[in-house]
Amino acid sequence: MDPIAHIQGFADELTALRRDLHAHPEIGFEEVRTSGIVAGLLEGYGFEVHRGIGGTGVVGLLKGRTDNGRRIGLRADMDALPIEEETNLPYRSTIPGKMHACGHDGHTTMLVGAARYLAETRNFDGTAVLIFQPAEEGLGGARAMLKDGLFEKFPCDEIYGLHNQPGGQHGHIKLRPGALMAAADFFDIRIRGRGIHAAQPHRGVDPIVVATGLAQALQSIASRNVDPLKSLVLSITRIEAGSAYNVIPETAHMAGTIRTFDKEVRALTAARMRELCAGFAAAYGAEITVDIEDKFSVLENAPEQSAAAAAVAAELIGEAQVDTDAPPRMGSEDFADMTMAVPGAYVWLGAGPGAGLHNAGYDFADSIIPVGSAFLARLVERRTAA
Repeated sequence: MDPIAHIQGFADELTALRRDLHAHPEIGFEEVRTSGIVAGLLEGYGFEVHRGIGGTGVVGLLKGRTDNGRRIGLRADMDALPIEEETNLPYRSTIPGKMHACGHDGHTTMLVGAARYLAETRNFDGTAVLIFQPAEEGLGGARAMLKDGLFEKFPCDEIYGLHNQPGGQHGHIKLRPGALMAAADFFDIRIRGRGIHAAQPHRGVDPIVVATGLAQALQSIASRNVDPLKSLVLSITRIEAGSAYNVIPETAHMAGTIRTFDKEVRALTAARMRELCAGFAAAYGAEITVDIEDKFSVLENAPEQSAAAAAVAAELIGEAQVDTDAPPRMGSEDFADMTMAVPGAYVWLGAGPGAGLHNAGYDFADSIIPVGSAFLARLVERRTAA
């Protein structure tokens, strides 16, 4: 049976679901409506459904024709982003300041499509374990589900996931064994100087001067401390200080992210950041505190599961549309924590031209839903037979 053709038979219903989720975005750990819709659909398909895993997560279990003990996990993320949508779509976000700008509405829909196909065909043995995860966007949803006993309650032999790729060739699949996406830390640097009238700067300690100098110095970590053959991105994404034209403020706040693939580079970067902050504090007579928080692990695709995912993709869409040597990306994905617990693989599914991820003009490409759903479902069919 051709799963793409089968799923095309109800693709209009999946598109309607995706657009409904798009119009009603919920950010991390607030996915009450979304998870309720997912749970209701799974129950209607005949799944054994478990709610409230890791907060608002949902897990659905479906047994195949026989139980050979094989348990294959499929995962999708459900959360939106705190972004004001800037499209004129008829199904644009109805929630001010919230938007599905990363395609998790589409990921959720594709996994629902796989669930329906598996329930209607039952062309597999063992158990399909469908995981609908909350709070992927830097809020630790995967870790919350793991802390809640995800794989103790619902054991999996292996696990798979996918992400849409705007700009990628439409319907093509990319992956690689080994490191696919970077680890990420988020940092906050708080500077306390001494506020004073802007006409008397010599009587104060200007935290803005400290912040701007420190921002430049932090970039020297990548250029002068890290082996040039290893990767590091250190991005300062926020600098906040002051509220008046004629006041040197008391404090300044800097924040940003660190992206690496190497544990030693990650540790070195954190150490050098603290050393530079201590040096600037001494040089300017300021107080500086540094908080660095581990948010994402390196996403490592296991060799066997990568080969399995590539084989399934080639079977569905042809070898010419599958790239098994995709370059690693400095973006991060908390599916990494699941693959640290269970061997698995993650792929990128090309969505064709369009606005990029985390952009206020982004929209998910509904035309790739049948391919994504079929890919996930076929993994269950093939891997339960392994």
